[in-house]
Amino acid sequence: MLRRLLLVTAAGLATVAPAAAAAPGGTLSQPGYRSHFAFVDRAVVARSAPSLRARAVGRLGLRTGDGTDELVGVLSRRRSGGQDWLRVQLPVRPTGATGWIPRSTVGELRYVDTWLKIDRRRLRATLIRRGKVVFTAPVGIGRTKWPTPAGSFYVRDRLVPASEGGIYGSLAFGTSAHSDVLTDWPGGGFIGIHGTNEPGLLPGRVSHGCVRMRNADILRLDTLMSVGTPVTIR
Repeated sequence: MLRRLLLVTAAGLATVAPAAAAAPGGTLSQPGYRSHFAFVDRAVVARSAPSLRARAVGRLGLRTGDGTDELVGVLSRRRSGGQDWLRVQLPVRPTGATGWIPRSTVGELRYVDTWLKIDRRRLRATLIRRGKVVFTAPVGIGRTKWPTPAGSFYVRDRLVPASEGGIYGSLAFGTSAHSDVLTDWPGGGFIGIHGTNEPGLLPGRVSHGCVRMRNADILRLDTLMSVGTPVTIR
C-alpha cells in the first residue's frame, strides 16, 4: 500500500487528450482503445442510480489522500431527470465500486488508449495500446495473507517517491483499488503499482498487496501510460 507522507506528486498527463463531445448516452469505456476519465470539480455524493433520490454509494472530494487532484474512470453516460449523469469507477470501498454522479460535477472528459493488465498467476504486467501489446514485465504481488485484489480499477495518480532508494523505488502509480484485508492500513489501504529497492525478489508473492516492478520497468511504463488508464487485475 502507498503511504502518503513518503511521496511527492507529479502531473503525469503528457499522453492524455481531451475527448470529443460525448453523446448523451452509451458506453464510454473500451480499455486498450478509448477509455474516459475526468477530474472532480465539485465534491459530490455518488448514487446507485442516476437520480438524486437514489442510495448513496460513495463520496468524492477534490483531492486524493496523496494530495493530487481527484479523478474518476468514466464508464457510461445517461440523461435522467433533466440532467446528464455519468457512471463512474469510485476510489472507495468495496474495492471496484461504481456509482452515478451528475455530469456537471466533473471537468472535461479525457481519454486514454492504454490498458494495464496484471496477471496474478503468471506474475506479469502487460500494457495494451490501441489493441496491441507495447509493454510487458515481471511483477511482485501480494502474499497469500495480503492478496492483491482482483477486479477492474484505474490509475488514480502518479507519484515520485521522496527517496529513490526506498521501498517504492523510482516511481509509483496509485490506483483506485483497496486491499480487501488491510482495512486499517494508513491512507485507506490503496493498492499501488511501484518500483522496488529489492529487485531480486521479483517475480514473486512478496508485498502487502501492491504490485511491484523493477525500477527500469516502472520507468519505462511511465513513458507509455498516464493517469486514467484502466487497470484489470485477474
